[in-house]
Amino acid sequence: MKIIDVQTFLVENIPPYQGGRRWLFVKLITDEGIEGIGEWSTGQTGREKSSIEIIKDLATQFVIGADPFKIELLWQKIYATDHDFRHPGLALTPALSAIEMACWDIVGKALNQPVYNLLGGQYHEKLRAYAYMPHGGVWENPERAGEIAADLMEKGNTAMKFDPFPIFPAPRDIQLKDIARVGEIFRCIRDAVGYEVEVGLGTHGQLTTSSAIRIAQMLEPYYPFWFEEPVSLENVDEMARVASHTSIPIATGERLLTKYEFVEIFQKQAAQIIQLDVGHCGGILESKKIASMAEAHYASIAPHMYCGPVAAAAAVQVATCSPNFLILEFNRTDLHADIFQEPLVFDNGYIAPPTAPGLGAELNEEVLARHIVEA
Repeated sequence: MKIIDVQTFLVENIPPYQGGRRWLFVKLITDEGIEGIGEWSTGQTGREKSSIEIIKDLATQFVIGADPFKIELLWQKIYATDHDFRHPGLALTPALSAIEMACWDIVGKALNQPVYNLLGGQYHEKLRAYAYMPHGGVWENPERAGEIAADLMEKGNTAMKFDPFPIFPAPRDIQLKDIARVGEIFRCIRDAVGYEVEVGLGTHGQLTTSSAIRIAQMLEPYYPFWFEEPVSLENVDEMARVASHTSIPIATGERLLTKYEFVEIFQKQAAQIIQLDVGHCGGILESKKIASMAEAHYASIAPHMYCGPVAAAAAVQVATCSPNFLILEFNRTDLHADIFQEPLVFDNGYIAPPTAPGLGAELNEEVLARHIVEA
C-alpha cells in the first residue's frame, strides 16, 4: 500500500468556537482507496496559509509514495531529515502529528480494527471527561460558582475546570485580595457539591513562582483536582519548585512537543498529571510513548483536547489503551458531532470509545463541505 495524495481542509467552527475558531484537517489517500484523516490541533488562527504550506511541503518530500504502515520510519524521516536530529519545533511537529494520525486511521481501516487495539488493546470501557465552568458572574458573586457546579453535577459531570486569572500579562503577581477571591469561589463550589465533583484549577503559565505558591496554599483546603501550568514551561525548575511546595497535583503538557520535551518534567518531578496533546506533540504513537513514560513515573495522563473533532478522536484512541489514563478534556460545539457520521458520545460524564476501525471517525462530507473556508 502506498500514499498517493495528501489533501488539506480548513474548517470554520461555529460559535462559541469551543475547540478553536478554525480546524485544519489532513486527508491521506492510498492506492488501495483507503483514506485516513488527521488534524493539526494547535489553533493557528491567522497562520493557516503557512500551516497548509508546511503540510504540502512534507507531503512532497516524505509522504507521497510512503507506506502508511511504516509509521515509525515516516515519523523519523519527517522529524529528523532536515534538522540533523535537531528539534523541528512548533512549525512542524503539529503537521507531523496530523500526518501520523491519518496513517493510523488508514492502518486501522486496512486491518478492520480500532487504533487502540493495535496499541495494546482496550483497557478502559469508558473514559471519564470534564467540563469547563462558565465564568459569567462568578468573580462578582462566588456563590454563582456553587450554582454552576451543582448544575454540572446534575448533568452527570464528576469533574470540571475553572480558569480564574487573566492570561496576559505574564508572568504576573496576583494580589492577595484576588487570591482570596478565588479561595472563596472554591469554598462555594465545595459547599454546593461537597466532594462529588473534582475541580481543576486552570492557569496558562502566567504566574510568578511566588504567586503560584501562595495560590496553592490558599486552595489546598478545597482539594483541587490539579493546578495546571502554574508557571511557564520555559523554566522547569520553577514548576518543580511549585510542586515541592504544595500537595495539589501539578498538571502540564499541552504545549510540549514530543517525548523529548517531557523528559525533564519527569526527571525534576515537576508534574504528576500529563496533559499531552495528540494533535500537537507528535501524533498517536508519540502520545502512547509519552503515556508510558508517565506510567513509569506513576504519573497520569489527562489529554488536552481543546481542538477539533479529529484530534479529539485520536486522543480517545490513546486514552482507551493507556492504563494510567485519568480524564479527558471535552470542549465541543455541535459541529464536533455533526461533522462525523457517528460522533463521539458524551453521556453522564463519560465518553464511550468507538468500536469502528481506525479512528472510528468518518467525516460527513456534506457537513464538511458547508464549513470549508479559504486560508
